[in-house]
Amino acid sequence: MSVFAIIAARLAKAALTLLCIAVLNFCLLHAAPGDPAVVLAGEAGAADEQMIEQLRERFGLDQPFGVQLWKYVSGVAQLDLGYSFRQGAPVIELIADRLPATLLLTGAAFVISLVCGIALGVAAAARVGKPQDSLLTTFALLFYATPLYWAALMAVLVFSVWLGWLPGFGYETVGAGYTGMARIIDIAQHLVLPALTLGLFFMAVYMRMTRASMLEVSTADFVKTARAKGLSDAVIRRRHILRNAILPVVTLAGLQAGQLIGGAVLTETVFAWPGIGRLMFESLAARDYNTILGVFLVSAAMVIAFNIVTDIVYRLVDPRIGARA
Repeated sequence: MSVFAIIAARLAKAALTLLCIAVLNFCLLHAAPGDPAVVLAGEAGAADEQMIEQLRERFGLDQPFGVQLWKYVSGVAQLDLGYSFRQGAPVIELIADRLPATLLLTGAAFVISLVCGIALGVAAAARVGKPQDSLLTTFALLFYATPLYWAALMAVLVFSVWLGWLPGFGYETVGAGYTGMARIIDIAQHLVLPALTLGLFFMAVYMRMTRASMLEVSTADFVKTARAKGLSDAVIRRRHILRNAILPVVTLAGLQAGQLIGGAVLTETVFAWPGIGRLMFESLAARDYNTILGVFLVSAAMVIAFNIVTDIVYRLVDPRIGARA
């Protein structure tokens, strides 16, 4: 199959998957306890039954469940995610405002974790059995076992509060009025701590996977043949071992890329990063059903997109897969 045929097939499956996810999320969320009308009425200081009924009627919460589900699914098919009765704006606009910050954070964390993880895994495999290998493996295990929230709090405490090297909160310096390159540098400084914190766990996973995969491939017959031909260890490691050992790492990275979205919820909350993860956290407390559903759906779409990209990259790294497909 050609790459275009593969993409078309994946997109068709993705559309069906998103439809099922939208229906399932709607059913589960409406089965959860809590009434957004009661929350809004309470915040307005008029939590009487008449006010609550008016709010239910205004936002369509008084309609039968089947009618609400049909309206929601119909809206999703038209890229209409509904209206946030909490923030008084269309959900699609709220997500569009926050999505670039989340993509920047998760993209930076993904690149950092994958590049550093593979590099450290190669270094550990090249020095297997030596003190450097033990040191790298120990650090990887430490990062793997460290809870994300604890790492985030310690990063703020050490690098922002104690050392004062990096800003600990926010997307950029409020009121600074930076433009051009100065603004880019300011955002990059704010990005360092949340991106590193979010990427530490996955970096440890990729490092251990790369090390184990390289050690396994290094015993293959074609590697022994390359050594018999007199090729240097550096050439063998780069051209023969790493190229084949990286395949399971690419697969794992594609599967875990979607988990970055879940990790971003906690990271964005701790670092006050204005992304969709923080938007979802705020919406949960306010029982803002439409916004929660919108964030869930966009997050699912991002996970599916990561998987499609992984399939394409996998075939580019190993053309034999495309030949068998």
